[in-house]
Amino acid sequence: MKFVTVKPGLPAPQLKVSEWVQGGPISLKDYQGKVVVVEVFQVNCPGCFIYGIPEAIDTFQKYKNNDVVVLGLATAFEDFDKNTLENLKLLLKENKVIGETLTTLTYQSKLLNEGKLSYSIPFPVGMDMLVKEKLPIEEKRIMEFVNANVPDFDLYHQKDKEQIISRVKSYLETKPYSPLTFEEYSLRGTPSSMFIDKKGILRETTFGSTGLMATTVEKLLSE
Repeated sequence: MKFVTVKPGLPAPQLKVSEWVQGGPISLKDYQGKVVVVEVFQVNCPGCFIYGIPEAIDTFQKYKNNDVVVLGLATAFEDFDKNTLENLKLLLKENKVIGETLTTLTYQSKLLNEGKLSYSIPFPVGMDMLVKEKLPIEEKRIMEFVNANVPDFDLYHQKDKEQIISRVKSYLETKPYSPLTFEEYSLRGTPSSMFIDKKGILRETTFGSTGLMATTVEKLLSE
């Protein structure tokens, strides 16, 4: 599997989805002429459910009669035993959360009975496609990961480069899967939001809930 990355200003590649659990199937090509927001989360990510997903739901409700599409993408770059397709289905079909999400939202009294969310996700949601890392890790794969995640790597001193490469190699060797969409869009964590303009160009990715989703959508709508 070749790992490529896209940066803002380039055409947004199709989302690599193993299964559309709610809505779909979805092709970004179908939304030319519309602004697309993709909210990326993990089911074992309390912040995603406290901040990221509610902001995406607010955006969906506010702009659902305009030329705006909101999509959800569950991914997994850690806690692979919890960030699963099965637990995503549990979330979307029964409104139940698990793991750290369940613990944190219970502590904050943000859940209904039986560990259920107080809200439902109204837009289509798919599961990021996960592929097994091929061992031994090839140098090409290491450099693809470095170039996607370390800005201005070429400007580092040689000794620092070697340390980065060594850490990345160790990380990839202990990581059983790679999430294709998460890595292709060079995301740094969850929650993350991806903004695609009316021409299908990736305009921005954000990490964490900035509270500026509606502002970005308004800007893209005005173009």
